Amino acid sequence: MSQDLPISKFPVPELTDLPEDLRTTMLSVQEKAGFVPNVFLTLAHRPAEFRAFFAYHDALMLKETGGLTKADREMIVTATSAKNHCLYCVVAHGALLRIYAKNPLVADQVAANHLKADITPRQRAMLDFAIKVCLDSASVAEEDYALLRAQGFDDEDIWDIASITAFFGLSNRLANVFSMRPNTEFFLMGRVARSKSA
Repeated sequence: MSQDLPISKFPVPELTDLPEDLRTTMLSVQEKAGFVPNVFLTLAHRPAEFRAFFAYHDALMLKETGGLTKADREMIVTATSAKNHCLYCVVAHGALLRIYAKNPLVADQVAANHLKADITPRQRAMLDFAIKVCLDSASVAEEDYALLRAQGFDDEDIWDIASITAFFGLSNRLANVFSMRPNTEFFLMGRVARSKSA
């Protein structure tokens, strides 16, 4: 059964063996989500890198300002992670996209082909740019900025799109090299109603 397979090719520390701040972070996530995502457990192999990774992750993905919604941010991650063939990030962030967008279909559509997905012209322009950053950042030019501005994005939003794409390029590569396995819980999130405890 897939749950019995290793979640990483590298050693995964026990929660009890972790520094206090990492353990507190994981228990907080577990309380909110009902499980600890495997990315936390995998990256805990190197606590200093764990802290740096999640500090930048949170700065990009949890910010309350700017023109990108939480669903937009997760859509960028899902689409670009698919281009990088990252199973973990497509599954995990696809789940978050379904939840934030309140749409059980959008993550699969965006991961397969954002040009055929049921998204707005604004979101398509955002993903066109993100995928260009993902696959060919050296070719980004002023006309790419103009296309985004025409859809209402400002320079701070463009920075966010590029930074999210670049950060998850790092995340995708680590997840692929480490053979990081997605938690089974992610596969149903946003597709079926959560069961309520009795």
